[in-house]
Amino acid sequence: MITILVFLPLLTALVAGLGGRAIGHTAAKALTTGGLFVSAALAWVIFTGFWLNDTAGYTVPVLDWIESGGLNVKWALKVDTLTAVMLVVVTSVSALVHLYSWGYMEEDPSQSRFFAYLSLFTFAMLMLVTADNLVQMFFGWEGVGLASYLLIGFWYHKPSANAAAIKAFVVNRVGDFGFSLGIFGTFLVFGTVSIDAILAAVPQHSGQTFSFLGSQVYVMTCLCLLLFVGACGKSAQLGLHTWLPDAMEGPTPVSALIHAATMVTAGVFMVCRLSPMFEASDTAQAVVCVIGACTALFAATVGMVQNDIKRVIAYSTCSQLGYMFFAAGAGAYGAAMFHLFTHAFFKALLFLGAGSVIHAMHHEQDMRFYGGLRRHIPITFWMMTIGTLALTGFFFTAGYYSKDAILEAAFASGTSHGTFAFFVGAIVAALTSFYSWRLVFLTFFGAPRWAGSEHIQHAAHGDHGHGDHHAHDHHHGHDDPTAGYHPHESPLSMLIPLFVLGTGALLAGFVWHEQFVGAEGGVAFWRGSLAFDTHLMHAMHEVPAWVVYTPSVAFFLGLGLAWHVFLNKPSIPIWWQKEVPGLYQFLLRKWYFDELYDTLFVRPAQWIGRIFWTRGDQQTIDRFGPNGAADVVVVGSNIARRFQTGYVYSYALVMLVGLAAAAAWMMR
Repeated sequence: MITILVFLPLLTALVAGLGGRAIGHTAAKALTTGGLFVSAALAWVIFTGFWLNDTAGYTVPVLDWIESGGLNVKWALKVDTLTAVMLVVVTSVSALVHLYSWGYMEEDPSQSRFFAYLSLFTFAMLMLVTADNLVQMFFGWEGVGLASYLLIGFWYHKPSANAAAIKAFVVNRVGDFGFSLGIFGTFLVFGTVSIDAILAAVPQHSGQTFSFLGSQVYVMTCLCLLLFVGACGKSAQLGLHTWLPDAMEGPTPVSALIHAATMVTAGVFMVCRLSPMFEASDTAQAVVCVIGACTALFAATVGMVQNDIKRVIAYSTCSQLGYMFFAAGAGAYGAAMFHLFTHAFFKALLFLGAGSVIHAMHHEQDMRFYGGLRRHIPITFWMMTIGTLALTGFFFTAGYYSKDAILEAAFASGTSHGTFAFFVGAIVAALTSFYSWRLVFLTFFGAPRWAGSEHIQHAAHGDHGHGDHHAHDHHHGHDDPTAGYHPHESPLSMLIPLFVLGTGALLAGFVWHEQFVGAEGGVAFWRGSLAFDTHLMHAMHEVPAWVVYTPSVAFFLGLGLAWHVFLNKPSIPIWWQKEVPGLYQFLLRKWYFDELYDTLFVRPAQWIGRIFWTRGDQQTIDRFGPNGAADVVVVGSNIARRFQTGYVYSYALVMLVGLAAAAAWMMR
């Protein structure tokens, strides 16, 4: 069953990608979508077995992969509760995204290639989450990086898409370098890359140190921090986060698949999979917790001022990933996975809902040109409202259970970094509510503000080109440039995934909270697949009442402020931009991280590259190498040509001179 689940997306990706022209778009889409729904059905069967506690973990061997000296790597599929949770998340969201893409990408000329990339990405992600050893995990890790590069740059004729794809690839290479060093170090210390063998041997190495620059460094701390660098890259944590918002250049289904539910959660999964290693290092846990909390705060502040609907949700993703990491850093790995699980439903719902809005607004993504859409696209409005309620933690929605569990666990951990994360997380909860409801109010409420949109002008004047990537012309000479244009609801293929995800966003927390974070139910559910602290889970239920009510207070504060600013007094944002331009620009420019990296890394790298190119390559290698050899031949040819006069006596003279030279040589 697990073999079919994992390899079916690869098979359909190969057929659709290599044979797409032969079988046609419809067959390629049907094949890849059908394959993902089969995989999703199998994933739910596996998950249900662990949920009902009638399945034990197991490993399915595939082949002997690498044997070199002491390194013996077998390709095997590891299935336990942690794997089962990820299988459900990856295959369910991917299947729904495939179905959604039937409507969203309907008029794109490269549909077969797009669906093949989606299935290839899903296969790589499945390889990552079923990895039995670190080398196999790294294979899947790099595979999702490659597939994300292909999907972000899918519209390769757009310079911005190419730049975003390259940026994502390069930034992830930085994180992956740290991850690979962590794997090398782990093999050096443990003598194996098998995850089970490593975790079993952690207690033997927990107190070991080594000398570095005259200081003693704990082995487990070093290994965990190197591995966490990889997690920071893949999961867009502070410092290596800059690729995630730019990745919105890809089609909206890509945003939902990669940046809501799957690839960006790979770092959280890796930390939870190796949680016994992190448990052995207080320093590593503190770093994970603080970085996660700071990322949550950073992304939330930036999300408040973004105008692109997809970028707001992208920064929200970055912020929620911070929640997951500081839960893991506080020792609540079950709560981290719980939020990963629920987040997949409501964030994919929000991204696909945003895609439905963009589809209705003729691919306009700037919320300043929206307004009043709830009357025109009511289904999308209600689905996005459900997603927003879940994200902001409204009572009894999925986010209410998982976010509350994280904040309570951080407070109950009793550590300084856990307490820090709790208070930061409470502030972020209010900011999340504010910018999430800002998105809803700007998009669906108020008077229509479509007149300033070039996209809508195209639609109003009968130019029905499709795709985020189309160029736009200005239309002049019309009193109402949007007259006659009415936003339309998306087709059924785009609405069905919204209903399914909306159901998950409402019910996932209520149904499974006892299994994920319950003091008793959690032990039976996780069964050792991650480090589950029952004492912390008990302490969560004994925190003061004000801690329990803090997320709900934050929800209503953010909602009330957003209502006042964007519906009651819509002049406030304009006033704020004028009165505090420095702070506004600071947030709008994303804390100037891109400018800082451009100054510190990009420009110096380009300068060094130009030096090597002009002085090293052109003036040295080419000059004394191929170009120099060619110049010698040219000069020699010019000299020889002077002797080719055509007169016999000239040749005779040369022959005599040569004969005399030869005689002189022999007589010396």
